[in-house]
Amino acid sequence: MYLKPAPLAKIARELKSGEIDLKNYINQTCDQLEKNDTEVQSLLPEVKRRERLLKEAEQLEQLYPDPATRPPLFGIILGVKDVYHVDGFQTRAGSNLDPEVLTKPEAESVRLLRQEGALILGKTVTTEFAYFEPGPTRNPHNLNHTPGGSSSGSAAAVAAGFSPLTLGTQTIGSVNRPAAFCGVIGYKPSYNRINTEGLVYFSRSADHVGCFTQDIEGMLIAASVLCYNWQDINVTYRPVLGIPKGKYLEQASEEGLKAYYEQLDRLKEEGYEVKEINILDDIDDIARWHRILIAAELANEHKDLYEKYADLYRPKTREIIEEGREVSKADLVQAIKQQKELRDWLETTLREAGVDLWVTPAANGPAPEGIAATGDPAMNMPWTNAGLPSVSIPAGKSKNGLPLALQVIAPFMGDELLLAWAEEIEQVFHEFQAYNL
Repeated sequence: MYLKPAPLAKIARELKSGEIDLKNYINQTCDQLEKNDTEVQSLLPEVKRRERLLKEAEQLEQLYPDPATRPPLFGIILGVKDVYHVDGFQTRAGSNLDPEVLTKPEAESVRLLRQEGALILGKTVTTEFAYFEPGPTRNPHNLNHTPGGSSSGSAAAVAAGFSPLTLGTQTIGSVNRPAAFCGVIGYKPSYNRINTEGLVYFSRSADHVGCFTQDIEGMLIAASVLCYNWQDINVTYRPVLGIPKGKYLEQASEEGLKAYYEQLDRLKEEGYEVKEINILDDIDDIARWHRILIAAELANEHKDLYEKYADLYRPKTREIIEEGREVSKADLVQAIKQQKELRDWLETTLREAGVDLWVTPAANGPAPEGIAATGDPAMNMPWTNAGLPSVSIPAGKSKNGLPLALQVIAPFMGDELLLAWAEEIEQVFHEFQAYNL
């Protein structure tokens, strides 16, 4: 295992106060990268990474000599999925295309984090254009297993402790699933709650900026910086949890379902009320419309590039682009309409049942063996399609010792409540964390 504690909230406090020396922190991180990332392969190579970071750290210290005036993410080293444009870094999006054809201004989310004191550790490995053609990244819990995708490097970098905060994206299940496989926190906000400007887009109707940390407390800091109109709140009651019983849930593996019901029993023992709700038996239709949506929008995003460089695209990416080129305008309009209808249906069902949060497995089961594929995103897809905020919380171990996780979903724009309640749920399963935070 290649695991190290790196809780964002604790590190941020200690960097800001000066209890952790920033230059020592950078040197220790770079030492760890040089020792372990040759195996994990979470970050894209960079010549003179250490020298760059030390220079930027010196500039940051000169800008904020007084700890009392330092921003909340002072000195935090941030990993950024290579579908974000970042000033000073090439963007390849996991592809063979010349980065010159992809270059655009820096992503708004990256700018916001830099503004609050974050330093860029580097670009993290992504599957090709955030789809299913994987890169070389391995799961830090077991190098013979996938870390998930498409935010492979971002999840692995947090699990390995290289970075306390990384950015990913989710169009189907590319934050919640790799977070589950790597045993870390993965947060996908409500659709458009975090500005997506500056991405190499996959599907503008389904793309979400997302984050990885080892701690919900740290995720709350990141969300408060990134989310539009974030409001700090105190929860005053325990949420009622809803199980979406039926065909959707049956997509999980036998081991995944067994663990899920054990997780629910644990929550009941802690006093949580859990209600079963029959819903999502039309999951096959939802999946079909979601694929129509993302295929059509991916084909549109790559229309000009694909015409020139089709031979540089890998097979699975070519397949979905070709599929998307055949989608009619009427079907695309219907696919977008279906998103809003699904959101309304899921929220109405929650409200009528007197439930506050959906709870599901975060993935079908533990991370599959091998790195030629990144696992099935079926457990994440409907919530992404509907644009509802979701978070993966480590909540168990599989027979082979790999992480398992619970996925918690709130109503649209209920991100503050989601993370506040997630912090309480995280404590229920604290012993399953791989880290002594």
